[in-house]
Amino acid sequence: MGHGHHHHVDPEAGDRRVFAAIAVNMGLTVAQIVGGIISGSLALIADALHNFSDAISLIIAFGARKIARRPRDAEMTFGYGRVEVVAALINYTTLIVIGLYLLYEAAMRFADPQPVEGWLIVVIAGIALIVDAVTAALTYAMSKSSVNIRAAFLHNVADALGSVAVIVAGTLILLYDWRLIDPLVTVLIAGYILWQSFREIGPVIRILMLGSPPEIETDAVLDTVREIDGVTGIHHAHFWQMDEHRAALDAHVVIAEGRWNDADAVKDRIKAALSDRFDIEHTTLELECARHACDDPSEFGGRGHGEERHG
Repeated sequence: MGHGHHHHVDPEAGDRRVFAAIAVNMGLTVAQIVGGIISGSLALIADALHNFSDAISLIIAFGARKIARRPRDAEMTFGYGRVEVVAALINYTTLIVIGLYLLYEAAMRFADPQPVEGWLIVVIAGIALIVDAVTAALTYAMSKSSVNIRAAFLHNVADALGSVAVIVAGTLILLYDWRLIDPLVTVLIAGYILWQSFREIGPVIRILMLGSPPEIETDAVLDTVREIDGVTGIHHAHFWQMDEHRAALDAHVVIAEGRWNDADAVKDRIKAALSDRFDIEHTTLELECARHACDDPSEFGGRGHGEERHG
C-alpha cells in the first residue's frame, strides 16, 4: 500500500504524460501488427498484442485518474479513489488472457513452423524498444504512487524486454534460418507476462477484498490500542485498505472502569498513536464502559450492541 508516499505528480501534467504514452503505444501497435503480418513473425505480433494491452491499460488508467479525483458524494461516501484499483484488476486480468492465448499460438507454431522475414522483425522491434523506453520514462514518476499507473509502467518494462528478445530472434533467423526461435521467444514473452500479472494481481485483489495492509500487522495495531492508558480491551475490529494509500480501522474499545469521564481523551490518544505509528488517519471507534461491554465479543468483526441474533 505504501504509507507515507509523497511522490505526487501534478494531476494535469500527469494526464498529459499518460495521454502522450497512449499515443505512442497505439502507433507502435499498428506498426508491429502490420510488420508481423508482412514478415510472418508470431513473436512480433505477440509483442504487438502486449503493447496494445499496455495502450488499453493506459486508457483505462487515464479514465480512472479522472474519476478518482471526483469528490465524495451521497452515493460514494468514501469517494472514487478505489476505481484505480478496479482498473488495475481489469488490466492484469486482460494480460493473463493475452498470455494464455500467446502460449496457445506458440504451441501451434511449434507444430507447424512458418517462414519469417528476420530483417523486418529487427527493424520494427528496434523501433518498439525506443517507444517502450519513452513510455516508461513518461510514467516512471507516477508509477511510484499509483497501482494503476504502476501496472502500465511494468507492462512497458516487459515490452522493452520483449522487444530485445524479438531482436535476438530476428537476428538468429537472419544468420541461421532458425524458425523455431520465433515461437520460442513468444513462449518467453508470454511466460513473463503471466508471471508478472499473477504477481501483481494479488495485492489488487487484497484491496478489493477489504484485506488489511500487507506491510502492517493487524495484531500490532490492536496491541497499540490496548497499550493506551485507560483502555482495557478492543474487539469487533475491522482493519482494511480503503485504497492503495489509505488504511482504515473501526472497532469497539472498552474504557476502564472509573475512566468514563476521560473517554474522549482516551479516544484522542488512540487516534494519535495510530496516526503516528501506522499512518492510519481514518478511525471509527465505538466506546464501551467496562461494565456494559459486549458479551462474548470476537476480536474481528462480529455483532455489535443491539443487533439481533438469528438462530
